[in-house]
Amino acid sequence: MLVFLGPASFFLVCLLLAPIFVDLVVAFTDMAQTIRINEFTTKQFSKLARASEDAWLGFELRASFYRALSLSAIYIFFTLAIFNLTFGLILALTTTALPDWLGGVYRAIWLLPRMSPSVVYALLWVWVVDPTERGLLNQVIGALGFSPINMKLDAPIVLIVTANGFIGASIGMLILTSSIRSIPEHLFFAARADGAGSLSIIRHIVLPALRWPLSYITVFQFLALLVSFEYIFLIMGPARSTMTMAMLAYTKTLAPDIGAGQYAYGAAITLILIVIGVFVALVLYRLANMTRLLMAPRIEVQ
Repeated sequence: MLVFLGPASFFLVCLLLAPIFVDLVVAFTDMAQTIRINEFTTKQFSKLARASEDAWLGFELRASFYRALSLSAIYIFFTLAIFNLTFGLILALTTTALPDWLGGVYRAIWLLPRMSPSVVYALLWVWVVDPTERGLLNQVIGALGFSPINMKLDAPIVLIVTANGFIGASIGMLILTSSIRSIPEHLFFAARADGAGSLSIIRHIVLPALRWPLSYITVFQFLALLVSFEYIFLIMGPARSTMTMAMLAYTKTLAPDIGAGQYAYGAAITLILIVIGVFVALVLYRLANMTRLLMAPRIEVQ
């Protein structure tokens, strides 16, 4: 057993526990653009309560901790609720109701954004929401007689929620599709023999069977969205209107010419993200009663 657990334990320590420990130490220092540490202090956390200002390409970039925290909460809630769970469930129900070959085609289409390079996917969204008449969205609404819009300025949260939602829905679709297919077919046959309609079958057979997959998707996608900023940065750049906590940590540490080099400050933000992630994951784990999922079966099935 130790032979099999050894490599996994090694990578767990090196890639997860060690970075968390380093982040914990750096967050309580004054480390700036070098690895030199002059003192151990808590001033990085006091700075989080004040608005920070950085010059970027001649513009003022203001991003306070509280604003980033609220934007992160809005972004995570709507992306998770509307797309990762609801839309993913709709895709799973729809594609499993179709013939196998047709459902497979639709699932493959929805997986294309996730299989595409991040830059390609982001560039497609940049073209779609281009504020000029060249943008796909403005071409469509222009043909309907409406004036062009600029989603980056008028609805930035809607933009990043939608862009990230289509990516997240594909994972929910795959997990829920496999769960629906694992439901014994005789339950559907019995329900139809009793005169149950499609909505009744979904409500009384499918949804109860998806309790654990939905709980897993909720916890997993929450943690993923909490630290995700890749598509936000590629589509919006370091805009104040979409500066989530993960984006704020990145811009303060690694983003060139946007206040980079504040390693201790970025580590403090990251440490708060770790605490929030662990706390919320434990709460969701408790609310979903996922300990029952890990329990040994009460009867032995041959």
